[in-house]
Amino acid sequence: MAKKSDTKPKLKPRDTETIEQIVSLANGIVTAAGGGRDLSIDIPTRSLANVRYNKTRKILEMGKGTNSRQLFNLSQAKSYMQTILVAQGASRLIGEGKSNSIRGLYYTLKHKIAPTSENTFEDQAECDPIIEDLEVILGSLREELHLFADNRGGMVGNIILEDSGDEINCGRMGSGGYAVPSIVEPEVIRFKECTAKFVLHVEKGTVWQRFNEDKFWRNNNCILTHGAGQPPRGVRRMLYRLHNELKLPIYCLLDNDPWGYYIYSVIKQGSINLAYESQRMAIPEARFLGLRSSDYERCALSDSVQIALNDTDRKRAKQIAGYPWFAHKKSWQKEIDKMLDNGFKLEVEALISKDISYVTEEYTPQRLKDQDWLD
Repeated sequence: MAKKSDTKPKLKPRDTETIEQIVSLANGIVTAAGGGRDLSIDIPTRSLANVRYNKTRKILEMGKGTNSRQLFNLSQAKSYMQTILVAQGASRLIGEGKSNSIRGLYYTLKHKIAPTSENTFEDQAECDPIIEDLEVILGSLREELHLFADNRGGMVGNIILEDSGDEINCGRMGSGGYAVPSIVEPEVIRFKECTAKFVLHVEKGTVWQRFNEDKFWRNNNCILTHGAGQPPRGVRRMLYRLHNELKLPIYCLLDNDPWGYYIYSVIKQGSINLAYESQRMAIPEARFLGLRSSDYERCALSDSVQIALNDTDRKRAKQIAGYPWFAHKKSWQKEIDKMLDNGFKLEVEALISKDISYVTEEYTPQRLKDQDWLD
């Protein structure tokens, strides 16, 4: 059997920086222990109370509030230990030049704490928040810790990229398209050639499939993406990079319901839970193309496509209307009020009731031509 190579991979600049941050965290703990001080880690608070909307940058940002996680506090000792374990696991991955899934890391770190019968982690639900805590502590993306999630989302269009050294022509990916990976950082994904004029992001794979089959991206010279509902971080980072590095406008075609509005909000301003990553994910210039509350009458849709709003929908809609980035926009207040007055929501697929290609051949091209979108 061949022996493992003892040669360590050459670290990339960002990997070196991340390793240094982890070492600095460890050194701080050693220094505190040597000085007889309490062992603690200050973690920025990831809650709505510690998130603010930056009106100038038009993104959500994390405030300065922190929580202290202490080793010699019975209620915090385990989470303290877990934080150190995750940092150690990430450091090992980076040093070896390898990546692992967040599920894989959980299994790597899970073991009995001798001489007790207690596990380091009881389930993945304990491990995932610790990974996010470490991101905040280090100011690093999960992907920069060499951790990835399942691929969820697709892309097709007039762009050629390089993925881990392999050239990918996204205009020649067949009916399935290019599966957007979890890690899309420049060290992994490099844009080589792009003639597209914009990006159209649709909510679901089923709608994306209609656009792909009708070759909307070819007929309109664009890139077509989807996030299988709420877009995962890999898709959001890809949209961010396409917009900021290639200067492509981002248009979103989402359902006419509170959840479609929320997806747009996350793409545009960032999410409350991941506010610490907004500067590398949020796209304030993204535009909401549709579906709109007025489209029921405008497109002469049938009663059969209506989906009645429930109490949860109404509550969520009112919450979104109160978001600072929507609260003072008359167009969005009118949009949400119209949906509530209608008493029903609409999915993008409702347009297919007109004609199977109505959404690709008439609705979307006309919206783009008229520049009829919400900001």
